[in-house]
Amino acid sequence: MLMAATPQASSGFTPAVVGGEAPSDADIMLRAKAGDQSAFDYLVQKYRRPMVSFMYRMARNTAAAEDLAQEVFLRVYRSRASYEASAKFTTWLYRIATNLAVNHARDTRHERPEVQVSLDEPDEDTGTTLELPDGHLTAEQVMVRRERMMAIRSKVEALPEQQKLAVIMHKYQQMDYKQIADVLKKSESATKSLLFRAYETLREQLKEFV
Repeated sequence: MLMAATPQASSGFTPAVVGGEAPSDADIMLRAKAGDQSAFDYLVQKYRRPMVSFMYRMARNTAAAEDLAQEVFLRVYRSRASYEASAKFTTWLYRIATNLAVNHARDTRHERPEVQVSLDEPDEDTGTTLELPDGHLTAEQVMVRRERMMAIRSKVEALPEQQKLAVIMHKYQQMDYKQIADVLKKSESATKSLLFRAYETLREQLKEFV
């Protein structure tokens, strides 16, 4: 498997600082394009976890998220010869990921699993787990938090496709308006409007939990 074959310890690649600045991901991808396998391995290791996270929020299936993330990097590798550093590497990466995730969601829309939350899964906002993270939560508070997390996920899942993508990239991948706009091929103003409508919908539907 591609990602299994590229462990960080054996990649042998360390971004060299030139003139006081580390190379950008685009620079590193250009090295991969030129045949530097260790440069590609470095990018896989850097973006593997964010990509699996993104795919999980789209597919709601751990195995599918792993497979989809691997497919993203396979497509990056196969397309390396055509890569041009005219945009940020992450824009190119998430365009590939978004197209793959959307197609997968459409193909499996009738077999999507019920939204569930594990007790050891991080809270959407705080990042802490439901396993009494600080010793101060009662069993009832844990269940209320779990119910809240399930509600958030369910409502995000139900958003229109473009709004869902924008919210996942903005809230969970910490991407800014310009990055999201570039990935979705929209203007920044259109992206802000898209997110505003999405968050307004979520705020209204989740007001009992706010």
